[in-house]
Order: sequence, then structure tokens, then C-alpha cells
Amino acid sequence: MRIIAIFDRFCYICTMKIAKPFVKWAGGKGQLIGQIEQFLPVGFSTWKDVTYVESFVGGGAMLFHMLQTYRNISHAVINDINIELATCYRIVKTACNELIDALQTIEHQYFSLYNHDSVESERDYYLQRRDEYNSKRSRLSSVETAALFIFLNKTCFNGLYRVNRKGEFNVPLGSQKRPTICDRETLLADSELLQRVEIMSGDYTGTLQISGPNTLYYFDPPYRPLNATSSFNDYSKEPFNDNEQVRLKEFCDRISQEGQHFMVSNSDCMQTGDPFFDNLYSGYRIERVAASRAINSKGTGRGKISELLIHN
Repeated sequence: MRIIAIFDRFCYICTMKIAKPFVKWAGGKGQLIGQIEQFLPVGFSTWKDVTYVESFVGGGAMLFHMLQTYRNISHAVINDINIELATCYRIVKTACNELIDALQTIEHQYFSLYNHDSVESERDYYLQRRDEYNSKRSRLSSVETAALFIFLNKTCFNGLYRVNRKGEFNVPLGSQKRPTICDRETLLADSELLQRVEIMSGDYTGTLQISGPNTLYYFDPPYRPLNATSSFNDYSKEPFNDNEQVRLKEFCDRISQEGQHFMVSNSDCMQTGDPFFDNLYSGYRIERVAASRAINSKGTGRGKISELLIHN
């Protein structure tokens, strides 16, 4: 019977369209999924009616992997404080075809500029769209907001999402040529999977109300910077400082006290001799996993780096 069950799961996964992140996100977990999966709660795949929660969903690499791999997840909840990102998820879920039409229009307009000899035309178009996104968000439809969000993400420097203190997106144009702005197959696959997902936007503590008897929380918050030049956590105008890191740990305490499971990813400050997280989470299990630097202004600064995976 076990062999039949494994074969059935294999066939189910093979016949699905592959869902994956529709945006690039700093600190995305695509490369770490295999290592994180090793530390899932014992017997997780045999749990019944699992609720899976990601309170800092970002690009959603873990979300899409978990929903495609573990059919026992009957309820999933995602949250992000970035309202525009949450809007993107809602539109991919509920108005995917309209979003595809809008993205194809933008893609056609942007690619038509490649006929010019200078990159100034592409830069001007990018800045025009960035200004539109920043100044007219309150007047744009949700589909228009999502389309501009994805366009900026696909064409900006390294796919960063960074805002200033006014909450304005301020990343410059990247150097990539003919990026895929409308990935139709990915959007459709993601839309199909997101039909099983409840989408929230706001403070992560709001997700506690939806926990059930078999709930797993995965937290991928803005990482604590290792040094003054490594901070890429300005995803919203609200800073995620050390006080916020402590508040997240206290939230994990509440989850653990209720008998639920959690996993937290973060930077490994011990690399610089700082035991911040080792002290903060001393009552829990702290694993160290190897990751590649995905974002650095200099290619020579990229390489393997240790990250933390903390769990109860």
C-alpha cells in the first residue's frame, strides 16, 4: 500500500503544471528548499488536514513547493505587510487572465523600444511607469497595480523591492535585456494553486487566529543585516529592527505554547561574532544551512554564506 501511495503522489506531481514564484524576491528560498525540508516536523507528510501558514510570503518559493508536494495541506494562509505584493497574489488568484492581458501590453510596449540605438528610451519608459506606480496607486485598479508591480520587479536592478521613507519604490532600472515580463504559464499555474490559499495583508500576528490542530508556520522575515552594507530589508516603510526580531520570537513562543509548529529563517550573525539569534532562540533548535548570496552589487562578493533555520 505504501508503494501505491508513493506512486500516486509521484503521478499527481508529474501531471501538475509547475507553479513557482511569479516575482523575484530578495532572500528567496528556492535554493534552500531541500535543506529546509529536512527539518520539517517528524511525520509531517502523514499529518491530516494540515494548515500551512507563511506570514512573510515574499516570492512564495516555499509556498508553491509545499502545496505541490504535500497533498495533506488542506488549508494555506499567506500574509505580507507589503500591500501591493498581497494585491498581486489576489489578482493572480482571482483575475489572472486580465493580469496577463495587461502584462502583455506592457511587454509589447517595452520591447518595441529595443529598436532604438540608445537605452535612454527604455530608461524613460521604466521611470515613467515607476512614477505612475508611486503617484497613482490609489487611483489605479488592482489589475493595473499588479501589472506595474510585476513589470518593475522584472526590469529593475536585481529584482529588488526597496522603498524610501515615503513608501515610494525607488530601485533603478536593471541591465537585463528582454526580461520575461509576462510569464503566462507560470501565472496560470500559480493561479490554479492559489485557489486553495487565503491571502492576508498586515501584521503577521493576525495569522494566529487561523491556526488549527495541525498547523505549521514558516517565517521568512526581513533578515537582520550582518553589516551596514548588507541590508536589503526595506520592503516597506516600517523598519524591521532588533525589536521586531524579538517580537517575532515572542510570537513563536505563543505558537509553541499552543502546541503548534514553527520554522524561522534568518541571517547567521555568528559569522561576525554576534550571538544575537543564538541567545534569542536559545530554547529552540538552531540549524545552520548553506546559501548562495543572490544579491550583491559586486560579483566578487557573491558566494556561500551560512543562514539559520530555527524550529521547535
